[in-house]
Amino acid sequence: MSQTVISVENLSKQYRLGQIGGRTLTEDLNRWWARTRRKPNPYLKIGQEDASGREGEYIWALRDVSFEVQQGEVLGIIGRNGAGKSTLLKILSRITAPTSGVVKVKGRIASLLEVGTGFHPELTGRENIYLNGAILGMKTHEIDRKFDEIVDFSGVEKFIDTPVKRYSSGMYVRLAFAVAAHLDPEILVVDEVLAVGDAEFQRKCLGKMGEVAKEGRTVLFVSHNMGSIARLCGRSFWLDVGKVVLDGPSPEVVRHYQSHYVATNAQWYRRGSAKQATNFAFLTIDVRNTKGKPSVLFEGDEPILIEIRYVVHHPLSSCQIGTRLYNSDGIVVFTTTDADNSDVTSSPKETGQYQTCFTIPGNYLAPGTYSLLVAGHFPRREIYEVIEQAVTFEVAPSKSLASLDGRLGVVAPLLRWNTIRENPI
Repeated sequence: MSQTVISVENLSKQYRLGQIGGRTLTEDLNRWWARTRRKPNPYLKIGQEDASGREGEYIWALRDVSFEVQQGEVLGIIGRNGAGKSTLLKILSRITAPTSGVVKVKGRIASLLEVGTGFHPELTGRENIYLNGAILGMKTHEIDRKFDEIVDFSGVEKFIDTPVKRYSSGMYVRLAFAVAAHLDPEILVVDEVLAVGDAEFQRKCLGKMGEVAKEGRTVLFVSHNMGSIARLCGRSFWLDVGKVVLDGPSPEVVRHYQSHYVATNAQWYRRGSAKQATNFAFLTIDVRNTKGKPSVLFEGDEPILIEIRYVVHHPLSSCQIGTRLYNSDGIVVFTTTDADNSDVTSSPKETGQYQTCFTIPGNYLAPGTYSLLVAGHFPRREIYEVIEQAVTFEVAPSKSLASLDGRLGVVAPLLRWNTIRENPI
């Protein structure tokens, strides 16, 4: 029977807005004197907003949040920026205190919340590994046993005796994650900081978090990558404005979150009025599921329909619609045009409104986030209009092909193989 390792009851956190204070008493007195004379803050940098006028205002970063986490559970936490995710992790990691509520944690917590968390900049990578281990209550011989594995995973062996203040943000993250994941914490807390690392390292991190969970340890994972959440976390909850909106199986929570996000945010391109255009203009660019409904979340084996509508105000002697699909690393996955399946490279267009579409087949794109650039042009002569990041959508791991989700590559096509026995031995 699994035991509860994290229990949160009616947790709330309030912050006060405005000027907290200067580095010296003189600065505070000078600011106060400027305010009494209705003068600007004398220490304000160029372009910086004066927050002194907001003093006395309060916001609730978290409000009456309650949940439990069982031992060995991998819990995903999703929500938009400012929803309260990082505040929650800081309270669980005992970095900040709650305003009200009860938090009970059983076991050692290793947290990776932001670049450099828990590292002393003047110490070397080697010294910081032992420092973090000591903070977790580990003996020197225990850290010795894990040291080589940590350095190998992080890939910073060449710089392990260099002060970490000289590390790049990517090196910081690689070493920090390696330390947090390998020093045997009962609970591993990871924020979106993994976004700093490259794609290959992110895959290593996700694999390591999966291993940690299989060993019976608990993982709390905050991410904006819905594919990673769906693949790694059996359960997730959605935070919005400091409150839990939904708690349940990750696919269900992600689906509701994405549906809400789509309904309340312009995730597809829309032009306000066709009259705003000149000779040529895109009107709408949509991404739809097999039922023809707009969507931004697709399973790996689900076809994706891209629908483009545009208007031509004056006849064009040549007009071609081209698209370019990018993954989250900015790599071009493929390009395609409306002339790909035609003998005519480009066709003239009379005045009027047009619709064109194409389908990305299922089991083609690897799990991840994608964006589409759309352009209307006279090939090799004139560009009529270009819409960058016209649509953005997420491909989640396929439920029926979970064992194939770890394949490397920009795409992950499910190709048909045929094996025959030529001759018996």
